[in-house]
Amino acid sequence: MRYGFTTGSCAAAAAKAAAYMLLTGRKKTEITIETPKGIPYKAQIMDIDRTEQEVSCAVEKDGGDDPDVTTGTLIYARVFYGEGTGQNIEIDGGTGVGRVTKAGLDQPVGNAAINHVPREMIQREVLQICQLVDYKGNLRIEISVPEGERRAAQTFNPRMGIVGGISILGTSGIVEPMSSQAILDTIRVELNQRRVQGFDYVAVSPGNYGLDFMKQTYGYDLDRSVKCSNFIGDTVDLAVELGFRRLLLTGHIGKLVKVAGGIMNTHSKEADCRMELLAAFAAREHMDREQICRILDCVTTEEAVRILEENGKRQTVMDYMVERIGYYLDKRAKGKLQIDCIVYANEFGELARSKEVTEWFTLLEREQAQQI
Repeated sequence: MRYGFTTGSCAAAAAKAAAYMLLTGRKKTEITIETPKGIPYKAQIMDIDRTEQEVSCAVEKDGGDDPDVTTGTLIYARVFYGEGTGQNIEIDGGTGVGRVTKAGLDQPVGNAAINHVPREMIQREVLQICQLVDYKGNLRIEISVPEGERRAAQTFNPRMGIVGGISILGTSGIVEPMSSQAILDTIRVELNQRRVQGFDYVAVSPGNYGLDFMKQTYGYDLDRSVKCSNFIGDTVDLAVELGFRRLLLTGHIGKLVKVAGGIMNTHSKEADCRMELLAAFAAREHMDREQICRILDCVTTEEAVRILEENGKRQTVMDYMVERIGYYLDKRAKGKLQIDCIVYANEFGELARSKEVTEWFTLLEREQAQQI
């Protein structure tokens, strides 16, 4: 699969080209930068606008074969002369680049959401041009993305407190197709944000459905929770690393039954033994062979739960399942994190919970009261 280049690489390339055109007076239609990964990026320069005092140009974001919402977006850099003496490169965001409004992100509150690695890339590439032409004055660089605010609605930015546009991101400068690292980076950011705010406990769910369930069933709007996608084990690792003491995992049985078998990445391509686990748990509760075979033949876990219900085994099987989920999560955390769990099904609502979940309701009520 074809890799692409990050918004940070695009911004650095556009800034380098704009600086070259401003300081030399010559037009530049392509430019090469070195990504932190060590892979050169030759970018085509588009929509050039030149005056004696400033130059603006753009690079089109190419995410390769990764389904990135910013692919095809034009990343602009406007370079103009700064004031004062001594060499200095000032970097800021313009239209379509988000602003940080919450602590715990890569940039301080109030800064443009241009992460530190892209900032370093921009500065390095522009300084190369300054050295080439022996320019020792100040330059100001404004990165903008005209489509940024619209595109940001499809990202995690609004949830993380980045308003007004997308982030300029990238640690390696390249986009690896279907990269799971981007998701893990987002999970780390959300966990770190909550930790910086002073909390040593965190509610986690694989996705929006778990959050919706908590709101509809218990009335808790978990706006400070973390969506962990399929990366349950990695999220536990990160929570331990960041110093959390308690974690509440809420999820649909279709995801969490896998954790009851020790599976810490619940994506179907990694493992799918949902029915085998439910059948094994049913066998432990002495269901007869015919009913166990029915469970094995189920397509969905909801269907399997209905069979357990018909046979009067739903609660005992679900309670045991949650016990096994707790066992494997505790094993993953090596006893450094108290982890509680709520499992639900769309048809039946809550199926089972850990023994200490009631304490969570007190914590969540107190937190929500403080937000009012």
